[in-house]
Amino acid sequence: MLIDTHCHISFPEFSEDLEEVLDRAKKAGVEKMISVGCDLKSCDGSLELAKKHDFVYATLGLHPYEAREVTEDLMKKWADLARAHKKIVAIGECGLDYFKARVPKDIQKQAFRLQLGLAQKLNLPVIVHNRDADEETLEILKEFGGVGSGGASGGSSDAVDSASRVEVVFHCYGSTLEFAQKVWDAGYMTSFTGIITYPNANELREVVKACPLDKFMVETDCPYLAPQMHRGKRNEPAFVKDAAYQIAKIKGISFEEVSKISTENAQRFFKLT
Repeated sequence: MLIDTHCHISFPEFSEDLEEVLDRAKKAGVEKMISVGCDLKSCDGSLELAKKHDFVYATLGLHPYEAREVTEDLMKKWADLARAHKKIVAIGECGLDYFKARVPKDIQKQAFRLQLGLAQKLNLPVIVHNRDADEETLEILKEFGGVGSGGASGGSSDAVDSASRVEVVFHCYGSTLEFAQKVWDAGYMTSFTGIITYPNANELREVVKACPLDKFMVETDCPYLAPQMHRGKRNEPAFVKDAAYQIAKIKGISFEEVSKISTENAQRFFKLT
């Protein structure tokens, strides 16, 4: 059994053949998947898919490029939605992306804090998008119960409503081993995609090798980032198996063990039933 912990199956790329995609995933041993919201349309679509399929779960989140859409009113609406629908299992993806900086950094930070505050209020985990913003991402997370932070100490008004620690996964991890150690030391998770199968991904494979067994999950981030053997094609949940096989190879353990551990980690993190 595998769980694709981050896929975008509500995207238009799957509109023509989604049922076939889901059937291939099941045949590949993918028994559950998290359909991740990153803009308003994909949030709505993910929830509809979760309602329709018992093996699909949904998240609510706005990508840093959508940061201008994050408001207090939207957070209140999402809070009501999450309380009404138990298949909403996380907030995200949200975070910071300084790679192209389409949105000013201060707006990205405010949007990130608002979504972290919502997650804290709802006791939901957070799927973090981080690109070229390692240290600032980690500093903001510390405001919401990071290890050694002394609990929440800022952010939106929602952030101080609860002293609970926000659980976090750095999705599609792509930073250094040094930063990964900081992430793990803070008690956070890392999730790996098909990127670890690419020939030029040696540094990332070192991260996988060093990753504690209780700190990793697997994902596709489909329709993006197809594994090497499917490079140039649309990625889909069935291909999460390729990432799991690569982790097994890197760590010198069996594919079955990787499947078991990653599934247990995902079930615990997202509180899946």
